[in-house]
Amino acid sequence: MTVRPGGGAPERRRWTLVRAGSDAMPSSVRRFMQRARRRRLRAVLPWAVGFASLAVLGLLAWLVLGSSLLGVRTVAVDGAALVTPDQVRTAAAVRSGAPLARLDLAAIGARVGTLPAVERATVTRDWPGGLRIVVVERTPEAVVPEGKRFLVVDRFGVAFQELKRRPAHLPLVKIADPRGNVDGTRGAVEVIAALSTPLRRQLVEVSVTGPAQISLKLSGGRTVVWGDASRNADKATVTTALLQRDGKTIDVSDPEVVTIR
Repeated sequence: MTVRPGGGAPERRRWTLVRAGSDAMPSSVRRFMQRARRRRLRAVLPWAVGFASLAVLGLLAWLVLGSSLLGVRTVAVDGAALVTPDQVRTAAAVRSGAPLARLDLAAIGARVGTLPAVERATVTRDWPGGLRIVVVERTPEAVVPEGKRFLVVDRFGVAFQELKRRPAHLPLVKIADPRGNVDGTRGAVEVIAALSTPLRRQLVEVSVTGPAQISLKLSGGRTVVWGDASRNADKATVTTALLQRDGKTIDVSDPEVVTIR
């Protein structure tokens, strides 16, 4: 504020902001400030990139693991004949929309494997929203009578199917407890698998009365005492060679010492 001569009213000064020209600041100062800004940017840039990367990774992880965007929409089933695809899907128990990446494929295969007719199942992811289950079903090897029905068993002696009539193409195995005595049934199936073609043609049934008491009934009323399910190939060779001999009973339980009576 400025006082006028003569005691008049004080005069107020008016200030005006003026933008300095580019040449008002020394070039050395400008260069220094530019370098300082660049240093600050270089220092902040890695942190910014790191945070951005973490944000992107977090979003991707949520999309893959936590959202239904990459979830199960279809379950394809291959190889099913004895069971239906719907039975396989029910056994798999996979929730629609469940994130594909979080599924326990081995556990799903194990659940499908509990179906009696399924020997094993392989489960794979079919991105972006599919699951594929490949089923390997049990192969019929013999049939076992149980009451008025017939149980179809596989190479492991596992009963996986019930039929009202006996399939003519499957060998007959008689055993007291086919479901409980899986080892006995498996032993009979192993014997059948080792038989030569002439023996298979004459085979009427395989009888299992104990762990080491397997016998074959052949056409013409002949019986082969087999013993246990060891050395099956040797026993089959010896028995085939003796088919032309007389005698109703052939004992090959010890293929080194064979008796015919």
